[in-house]
Amino acid sequence: MFVLMLNENLKSILHKRQSENTFRSLTTAQNVIDFCSNDYLGFAKKTHQIHADNGSTGSRLISGNHLIHEEVENNIAHFHQVEAALIFNSGYDANLGFFSTIPQKEDTVIYDQLCHASIRDGLRLGTARNFSFQHNNTDDLRKKIQQAPGNTFVVVESIYSMDGDKAPLKEIEAICKENEVNLIVDEAHATGIFGEKGQGFCQAENIRPFAKIHTFSKALGAHGAAIVGSQVLKDYLINFARPFIYTTALSPHSIAVIQHAYNRLPHCPERDQLLANIALFKKHFKHPNLIESQSPIQCIVLGRVDTTKQLAEIIQEKGMDVRAILHPTVAKGAERIRICLHSFNTSVEILQLCKLLNELI
Repeated sequence: MFVLMLNENLKSILHKRQSENTFRSLTTAQNVIDFCSNDYLGFAKKTHQIHADNGSTGSRLISGNHLIHEEVENNIAHFHQVEAALIFNSGYDANLGFFSTIPQKEDTVIYDQLCHASIRDGLRLGTARNFSFQHNNTDDLRKKIQQAPGNTFVVVESIYSMDGDKAPLKEIEAICKENEVNLIVDEAHATGIFGEKGQGFCQAENIRPFAKIHTFSKALGAHGAAIVGSQVLKDYLINFARPFIYTTALSPHSIAVIQHAYNRLPHCPERDQLLANIALFKKHFKHPNLIESQSPIQCIVLGRVDTTKQLAEIIQEKGMDVRAILHPTVAKGAERIRICLHSFNTSVEILQLCKLLNELI
């Protein structure tokens, strides 16, 4: 009886989402042009002859710590010009581990209101006070810092995943230094793309935050993420970050794939091609509802669920895989078409997409 009642309750909640036309389901895309994945440089499509164990056999603190883990972490730290790096199984785990562990009960965390759900979930698991500031609004950030008691952290993403715009990192860093505040930057959608060798936007703009999160599942085409910063930060996370301590480590094979991706970054023609493709798209599609972005993420805000879903379906029927982004992923009234550009998209494909968008919107 109890199980039946629980299932009915769940059905009722799902029915509400269906009635709002925001019900989610899993789909597979076949024989369509990829304009939706995070595989910005096409690395995920590469195959490698890697001879390494498929399983790690346990957590890093028991049997899962292999020599390759430590070697690759050292290489990542050197690449990103910091003392140390610690690999987590995903970007979500990395943010969960950091924000539930590093800020203490007496501290305050101020995060951009468009920060990723993994950052917010980490804060929910932690004990620090936390509140948001208006997206990329440095005046609001200053006001919030002045109201913050205790040791304070400011959290931003260098590139925002659902808008594609960038944070004003230089101004934010200056505010943090002025107020003796710790800056944390999630570089998930900038890693591999921006910077002299793909180190991210912090390197490109000579920003040195307390910690950065570099995710491997976007431009690097792998899985996992690393928190980079001081050796003290790494040691603390090893001792207290539950998403690191209580999970089976990434396999040596997965770690080798990550290293292979990093080896490609310093001399990467795909990065130049991607930037050229972004410029081509922006030249041929202009719309007042297109969010200003120099990143691979290009979003057209339509503001209605039905309109957004219908437009996405029409474009998909034409063989181009774009996706509708709806509430609760974005705020109500901010529903949008999200387009991701890649190094492997041809100029013909991009021009076809632009032509279709110009006709439909």
